[in-house]
Amino acid sequence: MAPYCAGRCPVNQRELRYPGSSAKRACHASPPTDALGASVANIPIGSTSGGVTFHFEGGAPVPISTSAGPIFAERAQTLGRGRILAGISRTGFHFATLRGVDMGNIGLVFTHENVDFPGCDAQFGGDCSLYGVPVLENDAIDFHLSLNLDVQVTSMYLTYGVSDRLDFGLVVPVVQANFRGESDAQIRPFGGTTAAHYFAGTPDNPVLSAHRQSLGSAAGLGDVALRAKVNLRETPRGGFAILIDGRFPTGSRQDLLGSGKFAGRVLAIFNSRFSDFSPHANVGYLYHAGTQQNDAVLGTVGFDDRMAERVTLAADLVTELQVGDSELRLPPVVTYDAPFRRTLNPTNIPEIRDDLVNGSFGVKVTPATSTTLVLNTLFPLNRGGLRANLVYTAGIEYTF
Repeated sequence: MAPYCAGRCPVNQRELRYPGSSAKRACHASPPTDALGASVANIPIGSTSGGVTFHFEGGAPVPISTSAGPIFAERAQTLGRGRILAGISRTGFHFATLRGVDMGNIGLVFTHENVDFPGCDAQFGGDCSLYGVPVLENDAIDFHLSLNLDVQVTSMYLTYGVSDRLDFGLVVPVVQANFRGESDAQIRPFGGTTAAHYFAGTPDNPVLSAHRQSLGSAAGLGDVALRAKVNLRETPRGGFAILIDGRFPTGSRQDLLGSGKFAGRVLAIFNSRFSDFSPHANVGYLYHAGTQQNDAVLGTVGFDDRMAERVTLAADLVTELQVGDSELRLPPVVTYDAPFRRTLNPTNIPEIRDDLVNGSFGVKVTPATSTTLVLNTLFPLNRGGLRANLVYTAGIEYTF
């Protein structure tokens, strides 16, 4: 999508261009489309060591977990030396809101720059340092934007037990993104019998409205992830581990398949076991290279419970709390000085933190000793950031 000008930005008389055409001046890229490109890469990745886990005593495998484990959280147990977990999953979602604003109803207002040059005061009969002098500076464009982005991610992953206490994993996602965008613009002349700004026509007979549509789809490699988990302590009642993973910018940012920047996280993992019930907690930090997304403090609490011999229930509260001021830049409120003092908010997107709080609920079914089926839903519990109403995941894992 082409850049746009929202807030106080340059618009030359008789040189006004609608976003999507050959704009002579552009202020910055669209906050909604910036957020789309970065958020597609932030897809959930399943746990590193699902299924029953083992360590070896006297050359024989001894199970150290009874449930099939969490889904989007991590537990301290590792797979066991020489064991391999291979899996494939399908995740799908549709972006629905941006900071609580419906993605089909984003409102923006384009405003004029403050024109001031030698001789301006004499030419227009006023103080051109004031915003609103000359009067054409009061013209504005109301801009309605509707964005639809559907994403499906097929993730292939492999985890290898290097030792009883060290797992190493690889995740290769293939992303399909389907985008549709529509925009409508309406120039609001402030006064006068002729138009100072228009899309087509003449000042006496101007065209003051315009419509644009954009359609596109792409499919390809997403951002590949590498993961390593080290089990630092294991007891019959619980364990403690550290996980480090990195997502590399292998997906195309332009096609909304990846972020275009490296992201990495470090997690401290705690879990306990009370027969078949296993509560867990993950605390960590997420680092984003570049300036599109904020770093975040990560926190996940939940449990997995073996409800039946072959069925495990997994539930979690998953949080991602923004660090620092938001990287999603919104145009500031515009203040007019003339012909009377007033303010204009150039967007209906609120200036709030992009903290993410999600609920996760799913099941793991083990129809055979080494095979696990995974079904999960992830749903928002707040409206910070760019969000889907529901993220579904279905997958199958095999351990050998």
